[in-house]
Amino acid sequence: MQLDNLLKGKLVKRYKRFLADVILDDGSEVTAHCPNTGSMKNCAEPGSRVWLQDSGNPKRKYPLGWELVEVEGRYLACINTGLANKLMREAIEQDVITQLQGYESIRQEVKYGENSRIDLLLEDAEKGRVWVEIKNVTLLEENNWGSFPDAVTTRGAKHLKELMLMVEQGDRAVMLFCVPHTGIQKVRPADHIDPEYGRLLRQAKEAGVEVIAYAARIDEQQVTIERELPVEL
Repeated sequence: MQLDNLLKGKLVKRYKRFLADVILDDGSEVTAHCPNTGSMKNCAEPGSRVWLQDSGNPKRKYPLGWELVEVEGRYLACINTGLANKLMREAIEQDVITQLQGYESIRQEVKYGENSRIDLLLEDAEKGRVWVEIKNVTLLEENNWGSFPDAVTTRGAKHLKELMLMVEQGDRAVMLFCVPHTGIQKVRPADHIDPEYGRLLRQAKEAGVEVIAYAARIDEQQVTIERELPVEL
């Protein structure tokens, strides 16, 4: 996925969840939209190098959107969680995600479970259906671990229960972790943050839900899913 004409700057602060003040390289200070509802733990340190995307829409109150951040002065992370589904669909269509190859169609936001919408539904006359829930992992911890979630997520727990229900009904179900962070080399549940999510993730795996993770290559021009990462439960 291409990132065009990003503006560089330094983060002053992130606040009210959806806003971030940034000093651009030309010295001007701007307020940008932050497209991430999570805590962004370890990804929103004041003074961090950041990259903003200009929407080109002057009618927007905040036309600039925060896309990338430099973590620990050496890694790049894409904090725009709205890109995760697009990145994974692109990777599936390009046969990068080997576990999800060979399906006739892909649909997004299909209703299922308890008034939820699945991120991706893959269908094939011979292979049947695969329900794919996608979560974005950007919390880098010691020894290059990527942990999820970065805050307690009742919604994420609900999604795991719904995936288990799909398996009970005879379909495949996949918990797919999107890892747009160049410092993360392996993925695990963040039991120290949300032990209930970790418990349910292990239960889902035992029930037949497939748990996989794929990492992205990131630079100032593009974010591209390229390789599988180990998941330790």
